[in-house]
Amino acid sequence: MNELMRWESNEGPVVVEVDSKDPGFRSVARGDRGEVIDVQGRLESALDNVRGAAMSALHTFRSTALDPDQIELEFGVKLSAVAGAVIAKTAAEGHLTVKLTWSRGDARNG
Repeated sequence: MNELMRWESNEGPVVVEVDSKDPGFRSVARGDRGEVIDVQGRLESALDNVRGAAMSALHTFRSTALDPDQIELEFGVKLSAVAGAVIAKTAAEGHLTVKLTWSRGDARNG
């Protein structure tokens, strides 16, 4: 069974569907089936968890040793009423894809 959870955000309410079959799932409230459960805290606060991970990864890959022209980070974000936002897993591991790009025509490379 899935539950609907609502966070408040600077742009208005955000409703998220959570799968109650996920490992570690714990219902935050007992409500009627289909009822939306209001989550304490704001969406922006929940997203701070993954924001820190993204900033740390960007800082690491922007180092002068690599000096890429472009950095792309890709990761899934899973929302939890208890944990906030977490990086979603792929299989049994956390998922973070990094793509670094250098331009061949750049004067630094040639």
